Amino acid sequence: MFHRLAIATLALAAAGSAKAEMTISSPDIRHATFEKAQVLNGFGCTGGNLSPALAWQGAPEGTKSFAVTLYDPDAPTGSGWWHWTVFNIPAGVTELPAGATAKTGLPAGAVEGRTDFGKPGYGGACPPEGAKPHRYEFRVYALRVETLPLDQQASGAMVGFYLKASSLAEAKLEVSYGR
Repeated sequence: MFHRLAIATLALAAAGSAKAEMTISSPDIRHATFEKAQVLNGFGCTGGNLSPALAWQGAPEGTKSFAVTLYDPDAPTGSGWWHWTVFNIPAGVTELPAGATAKTGLPAGAVEGRTDFGKPGYGGACPPEGAKPHRYEFRVYALRVETLPLDQQASGAMVGFYLKASSLAEAKLEVSYGR
């Protein structure tokens, strides 16, 4: 009896996994690397420090909001580097324009958290000179809550904690950049 029940459970799980997965894309990212527009202007880097346009699709039923993050797991800190967090994006929104900020381009109600640069907003790529190229991970999260109980002073780690606790699905776009 148990054996038959286990097989039925596995069959249902497999049938549920046939749904389309959530995806994220950007018309501004070519060849999986940043253009000068997305590179930080500071810390020895010269760039436009503009977030790329992002679009996502395939969010699961029950999604009440979205969040977008940009994280560098290769930063020489021992804990990576948060370049951007945007949360409380309404469920009806499935894209952000290039250069989106709290002042312009983010949907009403969306919040940018504090990056590891010490302030809210997008902080472009700027790995140490001569280091191997870093991986930069854009992630979009479909959330089961309309808002996270955070404000613009929330650190990337705190935002990440709430995202993992509230996520229904996520998609990743990885970009490489070195100098």
